[in-house]
Amino acid sequence: MLYLHDVWVNWFEGEENGYNVCHFHEWRKDDGVELLDQAPLLKVEPILFNYIENDLSELPQQLLDDIFQKAYLRKNHERIQLDYCFVVTDGVGILAIDTIGYSIPIRKSRLIPRQEQLVYEMIATHEAKEYHFQTISVDKDFHILAPEPELMTGLTRKERQLKQLLFMALDQLHTSKNEAEVRYWFTEWCPERYSAIQELNFESAWQQLFEEAKYGWSKRHETFCENLIKGQPFFEKLWEMEHGPKVN
Repeated sequence: MLYLHDVWVNWFEGEENGYNVCHFHEWRKDDGVELLDQAPLLKVEPILFNYIENDLSELPQQLLDDIFQKAYLRKNHERIQLDYCFVVTDGVGILAIDTIGYSIPIRKSRLIPRQEQLVYEMIATHEAKEYHFQTISVDKDFHILAPEPELMTGLTRKERQLKQLLFMALDQLHTSKNEAEVRYWFTEWCPERYSAIQELNFESAWQQLFEEAKYGWSKRHETFCENLIKGQPFFEKLWEMEHGPKVN
């Protein structure tokens, strides 16, 4: 078995979608970066790598058996054994995984560029190992709180976080079933369509607002999001985490 040593990891916990597992250039000073003293390295088929990267489902039992207690975390000069921690690649993408004792990829991290290059060199002459696994569903169920990857492609970490905040606020707006309120916000987004918006029922107004706001990210999106979350402490806290304190 191949092993990597001195692996810096920045765990993103409970992330179902790989676009939220940030690459090294998006790591932040206040992220909790850890050092793996040793981690087994597996080369797998692309279909399994995609399953691990973009899902939170059961890992193949044979894979778990292969890497059981072969990884160590270095912390305060201690070497701590981890049950199910490993680095996985399909020859293109690379991820570090820690199940924290479970059988699903709870924590995921990208690697620093130097370690990525080392992975490519180490697996260059190795064939992918086949693991049998049962996919629950061929078509993943994306929704407003777990958006499809194309809605997040090309955005920075900050933009992705703010866009997800906007989607959370729009989802809350949907649960309100308040027709006047959703017309108001749709008009804020598209003032030139004021007259037409007044004729829409709740569901049509909300659906059209979501369809218009869900693509890309711009200053217009940012301003709309800031206005939409005003007076909602939980959302304002999330905003401040990305943006600094909100103006009144």
